[in-house]
Amino acid sequence: MNLPDPQVIANAWMSHLRDPGQWQSWFKMVPEAEANPVAALLKEVGAAIEPETIEQLKNDYMANVGQLWQQFMAGKPPAMADRRFTTPAWQGNALSSFSAASYLLNARFLTALADAVDAAPQQKQRIQFAVQQIVDAMSPANFLATNPEAQQKLIETKGESLTRGLANMLADMNKGHISLSDETAFEVGRNLATTPGQVVYENPLFQLIQYTPATATVHQRPLLMVPPCINKYYILDLQPENSLVRYAVEQGNTVFLVSWSNPDASLDKTTWDQYVDQGVIEAIHVVQEITGQDQLNMLGFCVGGTIISTALAVLAGRGEQPAASLTLLTTFLDFSDTGVISVFVDESQVAMRENMLSKGGLMKGSDLASTFSSLRPNDLVWNYVQSNYLKGNEPPPFDLLYWNSDSTNLPGPMFCWYLRNTYLENSLKEPGKLAVAGQQVDLGKIDAPTFIYASREDHIVPWTSAYGSLGILNPGKAKANRFILGASGHIAGVINPASKGKRSYWVNDTPGKGGKNAKPMSADDWFAGATEHKGSWWPQWAEFLAEHGGKDVKAPAKHGNAKYQPIEAAPGRYVKVKAG
Repeated sequence: MNLPDPQVIANAWMSHLRDPGQWQSWFKMVPEAEANPVAALLKEVGAAIEPETIEQLKNDYMANVGQLWQQFMAGKPPAMADRRFTTPAWQGNALSSFSAASYLLNARFLTALADAVDAAPQQKQRIQFAVQQIVDAMSPANFLATNPEAQQKLIETKGESLTRGLANMLADMNKGHISLSDETAFEVGRNLATTPGQVVYENPLFQLIQYTPATATVHQRPLLMVPPCINKYYILDLQPENSLVRYAVEQGNTVFLVSWSNPDASLDKTTWDQYVDQGVIEAIHVVQEITGQDQLNMLGFCVGGTIISTALAVLAGRGEQPAASLTLLTTFLDFSDTGVISVFVDESQVAMRENMLSKGGLMKGSDLASTFSSLRPNDLVWNYVQSNYLKGNEPPPFDLLYWNSDSTNLPGPMFCWYLRNTYLENSLKEPGKLAVAGQQVDLGKIDAPTFIYASREDHIVPWTSAYGSLGILNPGKAKANRFILGASGHIAGVINPASKGKRSYWVNDTPGKGGKNAKPMSADDWFAGATEHKGSWWPQWAEFLAEHGGKDVKAPAKHGNAKYQPIEAAPGRYVKVKAG
């Protein structure tokens, strides 16, 4: 779908905001008017809205316009809960508050039009997404001419804020991304990813880090952590106070972690099979050799969870069951509902990527980052346009947002396989439908108790989709799976340190109908019967690891073994490579 130029739309939009007398003439042309971005969009994709629905929306809209105009003429400031327009600069200026209220009114109307479209579900979702992008882009807060906060700062600083803002914008253009954090405040290995350890193995695809024990004794079975390859591993090891890696070490685990390489042209033909076989399966075998343990506790985060689950299914097909337990954090195995990201995935878009990349090439990290930012444009784009460029502010240091901007590439063949077989065709959950690394994949053959975590406000992996893994893993053994739902989103829900006592999580360990061999209850029923607990879910996970970690033994005195000698100190070289 080709979207209209947001800046062109914005110029027309702002002219209407400034002159309410034009609204009626603009409105009468719905849905044909080119000035109406939704009308143009609907015309382009061949979608329609029932005439009665349009008429009702028009009547409601005009009633609200009249009420807002009366408030303005009476000098009564409009009530606005939107956090973009609640400051004194907006509320204390009649024209600015009226402009903001007009924008919100028009935004609601355009959103209602998109919601009323008569179209197939996926097409409708794409229209809604496109309209939301346009609506967010046209906020009066995004333009110096209509942002009273930016204007006020311009006056107070005698133009210095505008000079700084332009400098910030030029610097970001050179970097290729909007600065979300003070990037000079952090350095991987200095104040991020500082948990002590050694790289004990590497191949072109990954480095394997073994962390230094923090306790005199450790659980006999080690823990292998597989982060997403779409982002760098140190989201799990930010700073000491919010590091899941350090927490796991402090809980008496011998922790190993896969640090994926940031692919360049030398890896641009790497496949999903190689990520599974030469990545995770290779890491499992190395950890087994170093520790002498046949079974490991294992953890996968996001796509790392999808890869490790695929690897364990491949090993099951080979007659191996190396998992003493499996932890999946915000992970898709069932891709039936992929949330808003599905707007980027249909046959035409996947085929386009395959034509470009399936034989070789890189899916650039900057493109992936832009895609994810577009899922939350007000938080990850326009908020920083307003602050950094219009007001000339420097973004404050924030480790999570620094990590978010440290993007990684993906090999084209691996990316295309992932798109088609999971997001588009949802084949991974079907026993035997896919062959990976020479084996038919049946996730139900993984014989390991599983801890599944999801975040309630996750916009990347909807929690109900993560919950769907209960129906795929350990079929007929309901008590082998445990599901915990945390508050917040895809990242903040996971990185919720136990020491902070923040947020909350929900637990419902009641098996479904049929008792021990029950099928899992629906996600709605699970939540209806769940109990909310304050604080972090991390201690629940630590108990799960201890339960499946075997007896306590003396902590290893050295990293690696005679065959696998330390190569370099953690965090290693691979994580420091920037996406080209």
